[in-house]
Amino acid sequence: MEKVPDITVVVPVFDEEDSLPTLQAEIVRALDPLGRAFEVVYVDDRSADRSLAVILDLQRTDGRVRAIALRARVGQTAAMAAGFDHARGEVVVTIDGDLQNDPADIPLLLDALERGADVVSGWRKDRRDGFVLRRLPSLFANRLIALVSGVAVHDTGCTLKAFRREVVEHLPIYAEQHRFLPVLSAGSGARISEIVVNHRPRRFGRSKYGLGRAARVLLDLLVVKMLSSFSQRPLSYFALLTAPFALLLIGLLASALANAEQITSGNGWGTVALFTTMILFMACVYFVMLGLLAELAVKASGMHRSRPHRPLSTAGFPAGEIVR
Repeated sequence: MEKVPDITVVVPVFDEEDSLPTLQAEIVRALDPLGRAFEVVYVDDRSADRSLAVILDLQRTDGRVRAIALRARVGQTAAMAAGFDHARGEVVVTIDGDLQNDPADIPLLLDALERGADVVSGWRKDRRDGFVLRRLPSLFANRLIALVSGVAVHDTGCTLKAFRREVVEHLPIYAEQHRFLPVLSAGSGARISEIVVNHRPRRFGRSKYGLGRAARVLLDLLVVKMLSSFSQRPLSYFALLTAPFALLLIGLLASALANAEQITSGNGWGTVALFTTMILFMACVYFVMLGLLAELAVKASGMHRSRPHRPLSTAGFPAGEIVR
């Protein structure tokens, strides 16, 4: 009988035919000494080159290789989600197919999981990419994501990560949200850790990313923040929307009281003040009622149970520890 793997390595692939044989050999060299059963799931994102043919060749020569061929080009996030859906290991490791991530670092990630982390993210501290087009936008994005999400991860864009399977098997990810996996995992109470990993210059092909993805990352950050926070306290969001109208209403009432002698129902200013006061008051009531309805909807749908729960692992591991 086929042994169920302990570890699943998910590799999203797009036009990486030259690097895949070397990557497979390095993954095997890194994991074989551990004595643990593993599988490597290659997810081909409708590559235009021979990547899928190379993956199928690897599958024929190594029974631990599994191939997933997507019917349409859907992007790295959807490719990773497909890998998560088919992963059988209790631990899921993600790694790029371009050889810039070093498979020799996978045992370090697994060791961090053994010591109690639920998610271990790689940190390309010495990144081997161009500064202006790659490193500078990434630095800005990482700082912004940490500020908005409250999850202090230095390098959210590093694909080299390790997860306990129960953390990722139900995460709804799409668009460019693969970089937000630690943030989304932290919302369920997962312990997040980080280790410094090796990053290598690109040997084959060219990068598939450019500055154009910056806008998509910002929009996805807004969506992730909205969803993660809105499901916890929707009324607070509607209270923020109510605040400007409430301030205008208070200011208008204060002005009306200060000029009570000049404002009467018989002149134009009195009519304008009356209608403006009514509109502002109705806007405040409207947003408060929407907030209350959202609270009821969240509780009725069971989303109130998504608040941070007891960590998935009980071993002592300081959240945010960086292993150098």
